[in-house]
Amino acid sequence: MKRVAMMSAVNRLFQRPKWLAGLLLVSAAYAQPTQSVGPNSNRFSLRQAIDIALQNNLQVKQGQLQVQNSDLQYYQAKMNRIPTLNAFGSQAFSSGRNINPTTNTFVERAVSSNNYQLSSSVTLFNGFAIQNNIKQTDLFLQSTEESLKATQNNVALTVVQNYLNVLNNEDQLEIARRQVEATRGQVERTQRLVNAGTVAEATLYDIRAQLANDQLAVVNAQNNLDLAKLALLQTMNLPGTGSPGAIGVERIQFDDPAVAPYTASPQQIYETATGIMPEIKAAELRVKSDAVGIDVARASLYPTLSLNGNLSTLYSSVGLQRLVTDGTLIRQAVPNLFVDINGVQQQVFQTQQAGTFVPYSYGEQIRNNLNRSVSLNLRIPIFNNMQARNRVTSATITKQNSEIAAENARLQLRQQIEQAYTNMLASANRYQATQVQVASLEQAFRAAESRLNAGALNSVDYNIAKTNLDRARANLVQAKYDYIFRTKILDFYQNKPLSF
Repeated sequence: MKRVAMMSAVNRLFQRPKWLAGLLLVSAAYAQPTQSVGPNSNRFSLRQAIDIALQNNLQVKQGQLQVQNSDLQYYQAKMNRIPTLNAFGSQAFSSGRNINPTTNTFVERAVSSNNYQLSSSVTLFNGFAIQNNIKQTDLFLQSTEESLKATQNNVALTVVQNYLNVLNNEDQLEIARRQVEATRGQVERTQRLVNAGTVAEATLYDIRAQLANDQLAVVNAQNNLDLAKLALLQTMNLPGTGSPGAIGVERIQFDDPAVAPYTASPQQIYETATGIMPEIKAAELRVKSDAVGIDVARASLYPTLSLNGNLSTLYSSVGLQRLVTDGTLIRQAVPNLFVDINGVQQQVFQTQQAGTFVPYSYGEQIRNNLNRSVSLNLRIPIFNNMQARNRVTSATITKQNSEIAAENARLQLRQQIEQAYTNMLASANRYQATQVQVASLEQAFRAAESRLNAGALNSVDYNIAKTNLDRARANLVQAKYDYIFRTKILDFYQNKPLSF
């Protein structure tokens, strides 16, 4: 069965939240144990093929990175609740006329100075922007996780599609080989009849020509099988160079399905699917996230109250100095200070400790110049060029767009389910009709073969009967896989475990 004929419109159907788990369960249920499979292995089970595809698929890797980025944004939103802490330090050199940072006076000399600050700030109120931002990023994280599930399910279904396509083409190849063996047997019987003079030699030529056609069908079937295997390798993102026919897949034994009315209607399937499909969940979570985003934008209209703390100190090479005494006293006259004693002006003297002035050490200046401050700041927005109002409007438009996207996702889901249901009914009718056709053509072929052996039928009519039967048998295999796959698509929409 050709890939397009069997799997049309499948890629857009398999975007379901828990299908991946169902696929893995199903592969565990019917796949035979094999040796460990890696890039150099040449045989795959369905479960192994899905695992490898999910591990290697680039879209899945991108989705995982998007989840990591969303998780990081959510973590940052939570961290915004705690105070900030910043440290600052500077080293400055200057010469010429400078200001002494400790005395705030001018000095004519080179100055070396250090400045250190430690500041902290915490937002006490900002219109609940921090709390709402946490909710928004949390919802957005959940949305990206659901989107990742949808991507994984797409990859998994593509693997199932290509895996079943390989099995279908293997069955087609086996049918073509049996046709060759049957025709080869007829060639031998016709040769004996020609030798006995019962059948004209032209009949033998016609049967040999049919054998050549059947052998060509085997070649075509083998080519289709190689292409199907290549498609499976490419789905798993494994190199397809060399001979794709060298790889193999584990057989899944499909019993002939009994065609019966499907138990659920399209409306019932849709109602179930809307609660479990990852793309629907992702769209709805995005709407909720954008709704909270409006509250985040509206917070810029409210006052902001913050608490700030600061700790600073400094050092200067021309800072204050202290007196280091040597134990002696010095008696000095106080300039322009006299007292009247009995009418006589007497000079006033003062006595002080003798010693030398030395600068304060680095550590002493750092301790002595320590400054502490705490402030409570209130910022009230009055006019900011309409930026806050425009942010609210923009957030509202974003939410409306998300609502339309969610509605469109639900609409597409309904249409896909209706299409899948219609395809299932069509494949069921086709399968039943093909079963009847094969049964009738088998009887017609047996009669044609008997008449040919009796010399009552020409080779042309015999070849027509055989060709019709061969084509019908191939169509029956294709219809069988098509019907099975389409019923499983509907099961997937309802999160039913796969079983064959």
